[in-house]
Parts: sequence; structure tokens; C-alpha cells
Amino acid sequence: MFLPTTREEMERRGWAGLDVILVSGDSYIDSPYIGVAVIGKLLTNAGFRVGVIAQPGEADIGRLGEPRLFWGVTAGCIDSMVANYTALKKRRKSDDYTPGGVNNRRPDRASIVYTNLIRRFSKPARPIVLGGIEASLRRVPHYDYWSNSVRRSLLFDAKADFILYGMAEKSALEFAKALRDGTDPRAVRGLCYIAKEKRDGYLELPSYETVAQDKAAFIEMFHTFYRNNDPVSAQGLCQQHGDRWLVQNPPAPGETQAEFDAIYALDYERAQHPFYERQGPVKALETIRFSIATHRGCYGECNFCAIGVHEGRTIRSRSAASIVREAEQLTRHPQFKGNIHDLGGPTANMYGFECDHKLQHGACPKKRCIFPNVCPQMPVNHRPIVDVLRQVRQLPGVKKVFVASGIRYDMVLSDRQHGDEYLRELVTHHVSGQLKVAPEHTEDFVLSKMGKPGTADLLRFKKKFDELSRAAGKPQFLTYYMIAAHPDCTEQQMMELKRFTSEQLQINPEQVQIFTPTPSTYSTLMYYTEMDPFTREPIHVEKDLCRKERQKDIVTQKHSK
Repeated sequence: MFLPTTREEMERRGWAGLDVILVSGDSYIDSPYIGVAVIGKLLTNAGFRVGVIAQPGEADIGRLGEPRLFWGVTAGCIDSMVANYTALKKRRKSDDYTPGGVNNRRPDRASIVYTNLIRRFSKPARPIVLGGIEASLRRVPHYDYWSNSVRRSLLFDAKADFILYGMAEKSALEFAKALRDGTDPRAVRGLCYIAKEKRDGYLELPSYETVAQDKAAFIEMFHTFYRNNDPVSAQGLCQQHGDRWLVQNPPAPGETQAEFDAIYALDYERAQHPFYERQGPVKALETIRFSIATHRGCYGECNFCAIGVHEGRTIRSRSAASIVREAEQLTRHPQFKGNIHDLGGPTANMYGFECDHKLQHGACPKKRCIFPNVCPQMPVNHRPIVDVLRQVRQLPGVKKVFVASGIRYDMVLSDRQHGDEYLRELVTHHVSGQLKVAPEHTEDFVLSKMGKPGTADLLRFKKKFDELSRAAGKPQFLTYYMIAAHPDCTEQQMMELKRFTSEQLQINPEQVQIFTPTPSTYSTLMYYTEMDPFTREPIHVEKDLCRKERQKDIVTQKHSK
């Protein structure tokens, strides 16, 4: 059942009012891939009355009245500035989460715009809680590419009351219960709030005013922020903004497997709400309607990616039984034609295993799990995902199970017991003509800044993939994702990438994106400071838009005949 979006739907449920109203920059898609749907269903399952207002204008914000407990605001599944602008700062014409696909419904800095709408409508105001990836990654001072400035915590700029950061299921439920029971919610883990004084026992970050002017201080702030994202080992943080303080509680603990399974057992319609569907279809549904998430989090820690900060560096995996049950449900969907479009996660082959040391003590502060090499303590084991893939594809009504999520080929190679078995399974049964891999670059100098492995593993993996594809009699190939204009990348290095891909991979790359500095990543820290944050040495950063585009063109343009 959909969450209500109109008064009529509330009345059909016998609800005179709501406890929580969730406001989103996306259309309302009821899917386990959509944060508003997951949080809404979880709260509803706990007895709270929850409604949704999607992509509101001024006339929409009061449609459901005022909530008894709080407003929840998210810019949507993508940061609104990333959703609205390309890496070259051109306005995007399309939006996969907007009815009809036209990018005309999501405002810039949506969290701020929606909070202002609510403040004008709701007096006396109920608390406004920001969530989702935009709020999560902008919860501390951050470099903003679109204004070329260091902005304050979004909590101050939006004039909201709280931020629930990360995936936030546990935090949201605990927060709602605290308000319902009349207790102070400021003890909730995974919560940020504004205070008049700093909090005793919390690490103090350099003030906003300091980091906005001093790049060295900004680097130190980011290191401390990054190191305190693990729910096992993190300390609380506080930071002065003018005469007030940002307080960030430690992250919420990760879900147990039973709790994680319960999230995916909730009743999702896997459709856009009819109220919004009348305005046009959403392209995102084509990808997620018949896809299954197996796990959450990523310990790849690529320097340009914020998944580790937002979802966590510890993998939380669903049970095989939970995944199989969801697949069985898909087979009963009236629109299901037998194909599961993706069975994976942020990185498809991180399912089902984790480092025992990390689970007990938190992520290592000075060592990464798989860079520069796969850590010997990481028990890479592809057997669990092989078993799940076999169980799902053998279900009656399932014709094909694709793995469309990217994989880490260095992890496949490091698993001497089951890596070949996994790759054979993929090649034989789960590749839709092409398998996505993301080397991102080919030059070691640039790869070291990205936090990515070198080309030796890529070539070994390609050789294995090609051999297995030929043995299976399948004309399959690898799709390589590359990045241009990453910090410390020059046109000369893009020329070397072009040479490598032509000679060694025998391709003309097409999947090349220009690096976009997004909040809360190490690569963005490099872009802003023009320094290697680990050595403080100066690095080359391409900031001219025309030369950024030139770096991409060097790789994508085909040789003239």
C-alpha cells in the first residue's frame, strides 16, 4: 500500500491527521531503493501515521496539514545540485526521478527551498528534520563546487532543526519515538543539531570561520570528520559556527541481518504513486522496479566517491532467504517478464563477508581494506554471492538474473578459492552482453590519487573474462568507466590513457565522465585545496571548464580515417 499523498487517501485510512510528513525532491516512488519510501514504511510499520509530499511548490506544501511530530525533508536520491547541473555547470535537461523526465520540478539546493516553504506554511512550526544524501554529505562545512565556496553546515543554511545522516532507518525510528514519548531526541545517534554551547566529551573541529579561510585547517577538519564515521569507533563531533555550535552525535549502529531483512520485507508497491504517475512516468523505475539490493555499504573508499561516508564502510548483507523471498515476490508482479535487472549493491561482489577486526573495533584509521592492495585480514569470499545467484535464477518464473552493478576485479583475483568460480558464474549466466568495471584511469600517478588499483589487475581480469566468454560461446565484453580531469590529471595523462585503451584494451572508451567535485569526498578536498591531503604536497588541478572538456575529448574522439 502506498503512503498517503492527499487528504482523501488519509480519510480512506481513517486518519484525521499525520504524525510525520515526508517531503522529497523526487517523485514518490514506492520502492526499497527510495529512501522516503523506506523511512515512511518503517515508521508506518511502527505505528506512526506518515504521508508524503513529492516535489512540492508553494501550493502543495500544506496539502496534508501539519504533522503532529515532525517534517522530514530530503532533496531526493541525488544531491539537487548534482541532479540539476553537469560537471561543466550546464543545466541538465532531464531528471530520471521527475514525472515525464523533464528537469523542471527539483529546485537548486532543494533542502533549503523546501525548509523555507514549510517555515512559511507551518506556524508554530514542528521540528524540521533533514535527511537523504544531500543533507548527509553537507552536514559539516563543505566545499561547494557550484558557488566555489566553503559553505556552512546545511543545518545552518537551511535553518532546519536536525539532520539525520547516513541511511537513517534506526535513527529515524528512535527520533520519532522520542518525540512521541516527550523525551529529548538529542541523544539519538546519527543526529546533528544546533546548540548554544559545545558538547562535553565530543571532539572539537576547527570553527567554520577558520576552515572557510584556511585550507590547511579545512584538511584537518575533513580528516577528523572522515575518521569518525564508523559506528563502532566514532566519537561525537562539535564545531562552532558564529555564536552557535554544530553537534554531530556518533553514527547509528548498523542493522543486524534480521533488522536488515525486515526493511526489505516491508510492503513496497514498486511503482510510482498514481497521484504523480498521472503527470508522467519516471525513468528511474525502469532500472529499480525489478532489481534486488543484496547488501549496503562499500569499503572500496575510492577518493571521488561518498558511498562510504553515506552508507558506511562496513558491509551489511541480507540473508540469502530474504533475497530469495524478494525474488519470489517479483515473479508474482503483473509486469514482471522474467528478468531481474540487477542483483547487487554499491559493489556487487562485496556481499556476504566482512573483516572481523573491523566488526569488533571499527575501520582501521590508517589503513584501507582494499587499497593499495586487498588487505590479508579481509576474508574475500565469493561463495555466498555465487550461492544466492544460483538460488535466484532457479526460481520458477525467473528467466534471467543480471548483475548490472559494478564489480571490483581486484577482489575477484584476490579470492583464490572462489574468485574463478564467481567469474565463471557471471560470464555464463549473469552478464547482459557487457559487464561494468570501473578502472577510472590507467596511469598509476592518477590512480593513486583516486584510491584505485593499477592496470596489472585489470589486464589479468580482462584475460580471464575473455577466455571464459569464449569457452561459454558468448560474444560478451567489458564496459570500462573512466574519469577525466580528476585532481592531478593532465592532458598528457589522458593521452596515455587513450594509448593504453587503444593498444591494451583495444577499445575507444565511451563511458567517460568529467570529475564533479561533490561534498564530503577526498577528491573534492584535493580539488578545493590543490593539495594532496595526505602529504600536503601541491598538485595540479584543472579548473578551466574548456580544458576539462578537452581532457574528455582526448579519450572519446575516434581517430580520423
